Amino acid sequence: MFHALADPGRRGMVDRLSEGPASVSELARPLAMALPSVVKHLAVLEAGGIVLSEKAGRVRTYRIAPGALSALESWVAGRKAKWNRRGSAPGAGRSSAGC
Repeated sequence: MFHALADPGRRGMVDRLSEGPASVSELARPLAMALPSVVKHLAVLEAGGIVLSEKAGRVRTYRIAPGALSALESWVAGRKAKWNRRGSAPGAGRSSAGC
């Protein structure tokens, strides 16, 4: 899942899909990349369990997978709880000047 969300273009597609389902061409429209590249990025998102697709005729439509980010949220919550129990939450004891 982290790999799928590592690319800014894929994160942009996820942002767009959070508004509702969209076709490949709708997702490609605001991006500066060829349609085959968009399809490859969508395949990475689908393999990561973040989006689902369905094909109706010649149009493939993508949507956010239900609970797509639940695994990520659970992982982050688990790490955060562990850090808090140890008293070493990320950023604790560090000044924000170096960030």
